Amino acid sequence: MDAGQLWTMLPPHHLSLLIAAGASLLALGTILALLITRRRDKHQTSFLKGRIDSLWREVGDMRVMDFNQPLGAKASDQGSALEQERYRTEKAAYDIIWPKVWQLHDRLGVFLRAVEAGEAANELRLEARQAAIEARSHLNQNRPFCSETVENLASRLIDTEIKAHLAACQHLDQKKEVTNAPSTHDQRVLQDKCHTLHDGEARELLNQLASTIRHRTLRNI
Repeated sequence: MDAGQLWTMLPPHHLSLLIAAGASLLALGTILALLITRRRDKHQTSFLKGRIDSLWREVGDMRVMDFNQPLGAKASDQGSALEQERYRTEKAAYDIIWPKVWQLHDRLGVFLRAVEAGEAANELRLEARQAAIEARSHLNQNRPFCSETVENLASRLIDTEIKAHLAACQHLDQKKEVTNAPSTHDQRVLQDKCHTLHDGEARELLNQLASTIRHRTLRNI
């Protein structure tokens, strides 16, 4: 017997009762679902409210800690950052100046040895002159970022190397003269002057410059 036949066999008042009961059950289920959903939403809302209150308290504590931090500590942090920036700026200047100064000393040494040995030195003469120009130019460009000691040593070193270069050029030119050839004594004087300037004064200044730069750039390591 199918369901349709069962429904037709039930009395009308029984059918109405069943429909009413089904509707009541459906309504009850809907109310229960709404209550469960409302309770869950209320729980989530309470949790989020508590979390927000906790975050606001943490922010407030951080503000209080920042307010109560000694002014000296803040100034110290700012001073440390400024000192590090000055250090990086100064070191960057030395990274440019030192290679040029060393190149000048090296090129001039090669030129002086060629002159003393009587070898062809015109190209070496120009290279040493160009090295002196570059060293002076880079020192002038980075002068504001150097310590006074480094600036003074580098400037004196370049001047000394230029004097040695001029003495070597004079020695070289005298060797080329056919008439009025210089005496052996005059050549010896110029040669000794080159050695005194380049191998003596300039080398000492170079060592002092390296020591000063090392002290200023490696003191924090």
